[in-house]
Amino acid sequence: MSKVVIFGVTGYAGGKIAAELVSRGHEVVGVARHAKEVGAGVELLTGSIHDEAFVADVTKGADQIVVALRALPGEEGQPELAAALPLLTKVSLDQGARLSFVGGAGSLFVTEGGPALIDTPEFPDAYKGEAGSHRAILEALRESPAELDWFYVSPAPAFGSWNPGERTGTFRKGGDVLLEGAETISGDDYAIAYVDEIEAGAHRRQRIGVAY
Repeated sequence: MSKVVIFGVTGYAGGKIAAELVSRGHEVVGVARHAKEVGAGVELLTGSIHDEAFVADVTKGADQIVVALRALPGEEGQPELAAALPLLTKVSLDQGARLSFVGGAGSLFVTEGGPALIDTPEFPDAYKGEAGSHRAILEALRESPAELDWFYVSPAPAFGSWNPGERTGTFRKGGDVLLEGAETISGDDYAIAYVDEIEAGAHRRQRIGVAY
């Protein structure tokens, strides 16, 4: 059993990952900026991922640190998620914890060598800011110290609370290139893939793509 700290536990992906972890017997500490209802078996703490003292305290004893937050600020006056990466790197190394991110699909390559989805004419302008900020996080992770163990999971493009889908337990995994025909992945199946990686540790310092 692992102790897993999830930043963004009250969000769609964070909540699904928490539920999957609890169902497999892991200890889950969920973090949110504001108190909200969380699933059974999750200990909720409130605070900011940009608060150094809070983050250091909440991650004590963690085996895994999961970040399931928007890349752009959720509230006015807050910094972008990327600003927390140096702190997350430090606490992960201090605790010997593995760091992971719920990523986006925008940085996936359409074909080997590019372009990325975000750089295609069809990519919606409304999502470019978030996708670009998440791509910057992935790039920063790749440039992080070699001793930092991390992974980053990109879902298929049509992923979100607006398209929840069903739990099937069957999906495909890829890398930096969008899987052929990939359009969607349910929240439950995304969580299964995510927790599988937490348990197996098969993709050190890699991005994983998940889709049907």
